[in-house]
Amino acid sequence: MLGDERDEVCVLAPTGTLGYGFNMADFVRCADEYAPSVIAVDAGSTDPGPYYLGAGVSFTSKIEIEHELEIIIGTALRLGVPVIVGSSGGAGADAHLAWTKDIVLDLADRLGWTFNLATISSELSAEYVLEKLKLGEVITFESDVALTADAVAGSRRIVAQMGPEPIVAALQSGAQVILAGRSCDDALFAAYPILRGFDRGLATHMGKILECGAIACEPQAMDVMVGILRQDHFDLVPGSATRRCTVTSVAAHSLYEREDPVLQPGPGGAIDLSETSLTQLSPNTVRVHGTTWIPTRAYTVKMEGVTQTGYRTISLAGIRCPSMIYELNYVLDEVRRRTEAYFEEMGIHASTYQLLYRIYGRDGVMRELEPVRNALPHEIGLVMEVVAASQELSQAICHHLSGALLHVDYPGQFNDAGNLAFPYSPSEIAMGAVYEFSIYHLLHLSDPAEPFRTQLESIHP
Repeated sequence: MLGDERDEVCVLAPTGTLGYGFNMADFVRCADEYAPSVIAVDAGSTDPGPYYLGAGVSFTSKIEIEHELEIIIGTALRLGVPVIVGSSGGAGADAHLAWTKDIVLDLADRLGWTFNLATISSELSAEYVLEKLKLGEVITFESDVALTADAVAGSRRIVAQMGPEPIVAALQSGAQVILAGRSCDDALFAAYPILRGFDRGLATHMGKILECGAIACEPQAMDVMVGILRQDHFDLVPGSATRRCTVTSVAAHSLYEREDPVLQPGPGGAIDLSETSLTQLSPNTVRVHGTTWIPTRAYTVKMEGVTQTGYRTISLAGIRCPSMIYELNYVLDEVRRRTEAYFEEMGIHASTYQLLYRIYGRDGVMRELEPVRNALPHEIGLVMEVVAASQELSQAICHHLSGALLHVDYPGQFNDAGNLAFPYSPSEIAMGAVYEFSIYHLLHLSDPAEPFRTQLESIHP
């Protein structure tokens, strides 16, 4: 499995996110043409928000994941190379890891696969984090809000983003399929090259590009990408003949999601792009030189934790009446006031729930940051949202709100037959539990593998 003695490592990335699709014919062709040393794919992110970590569910469907893993793992086993899935199940907690493992086991049973499986847990107990907090080993990060014991105790789930070290250890143990919990994206792709002794800076930079698949191409897509790492450079090649990597597209993606364009930190250090150079090697291939690795004295990983804040109900409606759109601020404020007064009579104070409007066609995306303030749209898409302590209460408040808005009176009104156009019945949609991030901090580790637990087992029919 790890006897690859070539002076290069080829990493094949099927897509930017498992479950988002890719051209499977191109994937199989690239696997046969490039004979990759490893196949790696990222399966998760915090981009979809805190709900999936809190609820313990995937943001992609089982149907999609099963279909894609059948091709990915089947190809890896055929070629005799390891396959690594990071941030399994989307958020990478134990529930997500178990969900992904069940899919893989079902595939193995149906298809008669035999392989060594490693699962790497990245979920942290509250007790572990509290002890780290007492020891001063939790570091404020980005939000600039210090972590408290109450925030830890109130968290529904907590995960840490593993670096490459636990994955390297799993590879060394003989794992052919690795399902990792929450992982630092580029670490998935850098782990095998690091094990083989290649430069960590170049391996990590290449991993940063590959983790998004063909997003670093023109035209961009969630699709196949090939990275070939050698001693002093790496090459990036799109899997599709319809795409190309360019100096501009690769340089742009090197700055993607990074505050500092030169020093880009991660577990154990940072890549330094101050001497990085990019060369257009062919019409579709870019070569990258010069990226280096700067280790840090302290090894830190990012923690993510969520807490439940209530239950959400929404109602969607369209507004086409020009007189109502003209008076929209008055209308929405008045309906809010009437709704709050109605529930105040029952002893339910407005401070105990949230009532929000999202006004699409005016400032639904940018909200208070929207610079275009004077244009009067011809129609509005309105989202009414209520978050309360129970689903029943949030639904009751949202129903009252939408009903009051449907029949509200306002200055200059001509139409008394109903103000809203509802696209759905029922008009109120229960969205379930609401979560918010309670932990978004760095955790100091004396051992990079310290909180990550690996289970190795042999899978056979």
